[in-house]
Amino acid sequence: MKLTEEEKLHRLIVVGDRVLIKPLTLSKKTKGGLFLPPGYSEKEEIQTGYVLKAGPGYPIPVPENEDEPWKRGNGDNIRYIPLQAKVGDLAIFLQKGAIEIVYNEEKYFIVPQNSILLLERDDEPDC
Repeated sequence: MKLTEEEKLHRLIVVGDRVLIKPLTLSKKTKGGLFLPPGYSEKEEIQTGYVLKAGPGYPIPVPENEDEPWKRGNGDNIRYIPLQAKVGDLAIFLQKGAIEIVYNEEKYFIVPQNSILLLERDDEPDC
């Protein structure tokens, strides 16, 4: 049974406060028409890409006043502060904080929430 690219990505689990981003392919030419050398865009400090998956967020400790916290079992009571980044957002992030990976011959970045500078979302805000 052959899995599609989307099904392969669906199997990945992003951990904690990290986000999986597919970088945008930038033009190899400047606005003036000059061709950029190979590897130029990889050396840029700021990158842009789309959020494909987001982790659950920042884990928060269990309150001290709960009775016998060691009896909770398999950890289903873990609570998280959710991330601002959502699937489908366009993210502008610092490359210094990102980890570049190659998965199924595609380039992706694993970026912590604190390295994301700006998000663009298509949803209209509730007014």
